Amino acid sequence: MPEIELSAGTIDYEDTGGDGPVMVLAHGLGFDESVWVDVVAELRSDFRVLVPVLPIGSHRRPMRPDADLSAHGVARLLAEFMDRLELNDVTLVQNDAGTAQLLVGVRDERVARLVLTSCEALDNYPPGLQGRLLCAAGRVPGGLFLLVQSFRFPFLARMETSLGGMAKRPLPKELIARWYRPLLTSRHIRRDLAKFLRSTRKGCYLEAAGNLRAFTRPALVAWGAEDRMMPPATGRRLAALLRDSRYVEIPDARTLVQLDNPAALTAEIRRFVEEHPLPGEGGGRDGGGEE
Repeated sequence: MPEIELSAGTIDYEDTGGDGPVMVLAHGLGFDESVWVDVVAELRSDFRVLVPVLPIGSHRRPMRPDADLSAHGVARLLAEFMDRLELNDVTLVQNDAGTAQLLVGVRDERVARLVLTSCEALDNYPPGLQGRLLCAAGRVPGGLFLLVQSFRFPFLARMETSLGGMAKRPLPKELIARWYRPLLTSRHIRRDLAKFLRSTRKGCYLEAAGNLRAFTRPALVAWGAEDRMMPPATGRRLAALLRDSRYVEIPDARTLVQLDNPAALTAEIRRFVEEHPLPGEGGGRDGGGEE
């Protein structure tokens, strides 16, 4: 994978290349670029798709000890990533974590279209039992180390009160092992995630919602219809705050909509892009524009 040096440290990222419209996919806590693999495969023929491995638990390279890894700090790293690669007119897609919302009205000049899939928002932080347990563990010395030991055993990780509650179908044990290997093997990676958990304020997403009303560019809010950790009611409230938005529920999906129903999610993203073309993009991806 290519890598890039940012102010907090070096991060890896996936880049499909090409000269198509740019799409940046952002993952949540404890995941890496592989959580988006099916969506990338569906979109890469028409878009340049980039997936940065953000330093929130499944990253392979520890950040600098003094790095700001709060939710706001990670949002700034996402903006810095787009700046350093000179990405313009980006369609920014967020899942699980709510960090993309923190760019609105602050560092959103490179974002032309915003897609929020099931994610932390408004007063839903920390989200669900899983989120509350994770935040509590991150605040107790040694707590995070003890909590992640359960991910050594796929049957424990797949429990409804753990990672399994975020997906409709059993998650492959290979992915679980991949996502949690850094936390299990590196105290520096655990340090980075603990910094996020300790420094992200409970009300940060509710405060950020005040900027959403001023976001005039197109937005799509695509929520898992069966999400329990990020309730669809939160998604509907979020969509109501955005001026030019459409709300849709992805059937047969929970929080990890990109794994549960990637075909439905990518179809909605494609429809969204086609409905909101940028100058030079034309009226459709498949020659469907008017003559």
